[in-house]
Amino acid sequence: MATTGVPGARAILGFDPSDPAFRADPYAAYRRIAEAGTLTRTEAGLWVTASYGLCESVLRDHRFGHRPEGGGWRRASRPSFLTMDPPDHTRLRRLVGRAFTPRLVERLRPRVEEVVDGLLADAAGGPFDLVTGLAHPLPVIIISELLGVPARDRDRFRGWSDALARGLDPDFLLPPDDLARRDEARAEFGAYFRELAALRRDDPRDDLLTALTASYDGDALTEAELLATCVLLLVAGHETTVNLIGNGALALLRNPDQLAWFRAHPDAASVAVEELLRYDPPVQFTVRAALEDVELAGTPIRTGEIVLLLTGAANRDPAAFPDRPDDLDVTRYANAETARHLAFGLGIHYCLGAPLARLEGGVALRELFARDVVPAEGPGGLDEPSYRDNIVLRGLAGLPLLVAPA
Repeated sequence: MATTGVPGARAILGFDPSDPAFRADPYAAYRRIAEAGTLTRTEAGLWVTASYGLCESVLRDHRFGHRPEGGGWRRASRPSFLTMDPPDHTRLRRLVGRAFTPRLVERLRPRVEEVVDGLLADAAGGPFDLVTGLAHPLPVIIISELLGVPARDRDRFRGWSDALARGLDPDFLLPPDDLARRDEARAEFGAYFRELAALRRDDPRDDLLTALTASYDGDALTEAELLATCVLLLVAGHETTVNLIGNGALALLRNPDQLAWFRAHPDAASVAVEELLRYDPPVQFTVRAALEDVELAGTPIRTGEIVLLLTGAANRDPAAFPDRPDDLDVTRYANAETARHLAFGLGIHYCLGAPLARLEGGVALRELFARDVVPAEGPGGLDEPSYRDNIVLRGLAGLPLLVAPA
């Protein structure tokens, strides 16, 4: 999906995320940034790092957070624990975390497998777009069922999700039309969930929305917090999976030897998914503001100054991954106790939806490549895939395939 350049983006960020060359391969630009120094400053005064060690340090450091805000870094999803600092973040994450537990996610495995099988059965024997046929509908169905959204309303989620995902991007990098669509989608989404939440209060169900409307120890989400959390669950719980499946499938198809191993070891799909998350992650960068004067890599950072953490670049930092960091190796984490990467962040803002994304991504890719899948000829294929216009998120707009019956 083509897009025009963003005026001033290079001066602010140190790169232009709308440049077609950057969309095709951001990692070449990241290497140039890394070669310029561990911590550099852009013309506009933004600090930038591609270092795994520095990204990890900042993400874990309570002296960095999301306040003060300014310079267009405000997010459309406020108030949300994605962009809050303690103590507000601690309270909100406690309330939401009780409803969004790993146990609840694991209970979804049979349903995820059923949905994937159905979507791939529909695709068998003809042209098939990976994104519209599998990567997008799978998490929409699952998150809708998790929240208790009626099946008849699921189609509305795609437009909302596409527009709301731009809320992760800095305002100054968004065209006016995108800002307007995002705000319109947020208003529609808010009105919808405000009505649905009211129904759940009067008629509780066994779903996540009912749990989110409940009080714990006399505490409950405010209406604004509830709506913002639903936005977050839609965007983080949906967009992350869409891009994991798309980016992961593309990486495997471009690396036949790795795909062969993946197909030969379907029970190790979870191991491969961790490498796919490291290699081409759905989220490419995040920002933190210094909440007090701090020294970082020997450099003084003043209160309020912003640090751009290129987590996508950090996942290929040779200092953290000395063994061929730019190569895909689906066995990289085969003998590791934990998968070391920053695809889901670190610290208090570690992605709450990570278990669900891992589950959906692993099942989808395992079942996809259990079938005879070949790239379809034509535009948007392996050589020149089309990417979505998001900046913080990295994901395919589409990927044409041919899928044989199982």
